[in-house]
Amino acid sequence: MGTAADQAEQFPPHKIIGNIYYVGVKTLATYLIVTPAGNILIDTTYEKNVPTIAKSVDQLGFKFTDTKIILGNHAHGDHMEGDALAKQMTGAQVMAMAEDIPALAHIRPGGKVHPIDRVFVDGDTVSLGGVTLTAHLTPGHTHGCTTWTTTASENGQTYNVVFGCSLRAGNFVSADVAKGFDKSFAIVRTFPCDVLLGDHGSEFDLLGKYPKLKPGAPNPYIDKATCTREADMEEAMYHAIMAEQAAAKP
Repeated sequence: MGTAADQAEQFPPHKIIGNIYYVGVKTLATYLIVTPAGNILIDTTYEKNVPTIAKSVDQLGFKFTDTKIILGNHAHGDHMEGDALAKQMTGAQVMAMAEDIPALAHIRPGGKVHPIDRVFVDGDTVSLGGVTLTAHLTPGHTHGCTTWTTTASENGQTYNVVFGCSLRAGNFVSADVAKGFDKSFAIVRTFPCDVLLGDHGSEFDLLGKYPKLKPGAPNPYIDKATCTREADMEEAMYHAIMAEQAAAKP
């Protein structure tokens, strides 16, 4: 999504809520979760963006080398290609959903082998420094598309945070992939959600919400209405694709 320039342009690094920060580029999202035991990075995006991500982390006053865990939410180059370089720079452990391991093996920027230090499955948790994220298998966009859920605290209140995985279908959907999408569209609507984030800023209106971050104003990222909007749009598009496929059958 976005132009090549948008996929490389640094977006202002900023706090989203609690200990969760945005450190990605304009159209490809990357998140930093800060803990007393080190930090968690979600989605390294393209390898060329890793130095930009490191710069954003530093500008927030944190150290990129304090990254202990690297996660992603699906095995496409624009979201996880930078894992090897980020691990090289930080020594962090790279973790991924079992169903995405075969696809990750083909992501080899500059011939680098994609590192995998831990393989998890649906329902597994990743914990560091008092923070726990739960991995939910939401297949369709890839076989191992992973939606992460956690909580964050702000002003004495606790909020449910969902890091959504894309639910966008391709131009052709096989029967196997369709089963995954049907499951995923139902699952994502069951997650408790106050703050929806995603692998692309457009999925949660990053460009619209960021300018509304002002001292004393309500946090624009706390927005229950956003929690199902993307799923509703993507499911409608998915059913349109399936209807076209059915109509084209002899």
